[in-house]
Amino acid sequence: MRTIYLSLLALLAITVSGCKKSEQSTDDKEITIAVASNFASAAKVLVEAFKADHDINVTVSLGSSGKHFSQISNGAPYDIFLSADSQRPLKLQQSGLTKSAPKTYAIGQLCLWSPDPKLVDPQGYILKSPNSFKHLAIANPKLAPYGKASSETLKHLELYQSLRSKIVTGENINQTYQFITSGNAELGFIAYSQVLNSANHKTSGSHWLAPQTHHPPIAQQAVLLSNSPSAEIFYQFLFSPQAQEIIKMSGYLVP
Repeated sequence: MRTIYLSLLALLAITVSGCKKSEQSTDDKEITIAVASNFASAAKVLVEAFKADHDINVTVSLGSSGKHFSQISNGAPYDIFLSADSQRPLKLQQSGLTKSAPKTYAIGQLCLWSPDPKLVDPQGYILKSPNSFKHLAIANPKLAPYGKASSETLKHLELYQSLRSKIVTGENINQTYQFITSGNAELGFIAYSQVLNSANHKTSGSHWLAPQTHHPPIAQQAVLLSNSPSAEIFYQFLFSPQAQEIIKMSGYLVP
């Protein structure tokens, strides 16, 4: 009887061990990535391309870089952080919260855009005709790198103070885009990738691509946050020729 009992215990231990191993294997094939709002459409294409060759489930959490930074600093269990800037990944590394050094995966392009096909001229002179619009949308400069680039561009043009009363601020670049498409602002500064995405959805509108000299470079950097093998695989994929081509086609420059 004792022999049978011990045999059953051994069988149970093997079964439980097998279950744990299976669960661990499943966990290893699931990763969560914190992605800056401006990179939403590009991230979707990248994840689809990645999953075509890898049996790994990728969950994307979209939000402002500032919000993600705060969450990660407070222990949010993300595996990778794709920021819209270089400062926050560096701060996370300095705090000992990363498993890799920050690396630039894309260089953002700032764009003044309106769904009205006649409102924004190719040189951006509309900004010097404030009577032509009531509201100008930008992302929060304190939270979103594209918001910071927007305010710096207006300062470069010496228009920030004169247009300040017309500015409406979104929490992130996606909310800024929504302000424009909903009519709460006639035009606004968003990512060029969003303009291309709008064109794909038959809403091309009109735009002016802000020169890179008008604001500090929007170097978007990524950092690895966990020791997950699956996260490491996706991180390496992000810098592959295939991924870099997708990023370029999405409206970004690549390093």
